[in-house]
Amino acid sequence: MNIIFFYITVIAYLLATFISIAYLILHNDKILGVANKTILVGFSFHTLTIVSRWVEAGRPPFANLHEVFSLFSWMVVIIYLLLRFRYRLAVLGAFVAPFAMLLLITASFLPKEIIPLAPSLESYWLPIHVGLAFLGNAFFAMTFLFGIMYLIQEHYLKSKKVGGLYFLLPSLDILDELSYRCLTYGFPLLTLAIITGALWAEYVWGSYWSWEPRQAWSLITWFLYAALLHGRLTVGWRGRRAAIYSIISFLILVGSFIIIKLFAWGAHAVFK
Repeated sequence: MNIIFFYITVIAYLLATFISIAYLILHNDKILGVANKTILVGFSFHTLTIVSRWVEAGRPPFANLHEVFSLFSWMVVIIYLLLRFRYRLAVLGAFVAPFAMLLLITASFLPKEIIPLAPSLESYWLPIHVGLAFLGNAFFAMTFLFGIMYLIQEHYLKSKKVGGLYFLLPSLDILDELSYRCLTYGFPLLTLAIITGALWAEYVWGSYWSWEPRQAWSLITWFLYAALLHGRLTVGWRGRRAAIYSIISFLILVGSFIIIKLFAWGAHAVFK
């Protein structure tokens, strides 16, 4: 049943993407309203997908890459919904819908069969560690999207061509501030994910840190976002520099994750 819900979710996010594109072209608020409602419908079915997968598998739904990409997409949409209602930033859906759709389309091409957990993963640490990691990554995904929106808006201002998306996007100050707020949530979550991962590793393998590829890249990612947060707090990094840094850091995060999974390096290779 979870596969049926999954494909309904894909269709909903796909429709939301096309409707959002129509909004960006036509600048009609009614179209934006339909797009956001479609995202909400997709999220509802996405939640059913996650829950039904958990029930059918009898374990948390992140034992393979199909489940991981679906979970990541779901968490990104959760963050979007929170930001939308907190800051009334409806236009953000036009950027989140394609991102969520891309993650689910990727998941749709990956093996979907339910597999048992590896013995080393059968622990209460699994939902804690993975939940923290992907929630942190979802906030980093938002800094990535805000960075893209910032560069688009800045382009319009520098070119002195007031048109296109200029009237649809928030001001540069608002985009920069929201990116910073997401960073301040994502970084502590990443830190806790690394700490819980180390504690789990010591419990399973008798060592807190073995420098296997996923651990090493998690630490590299931590330093990248620590540098961005430090730069914002002490040096005054803002605007274009922070936006570009956020985009590059997220691409490194995603790239390292995919490469490690494709080549099945290290202890994290138990996630297929």
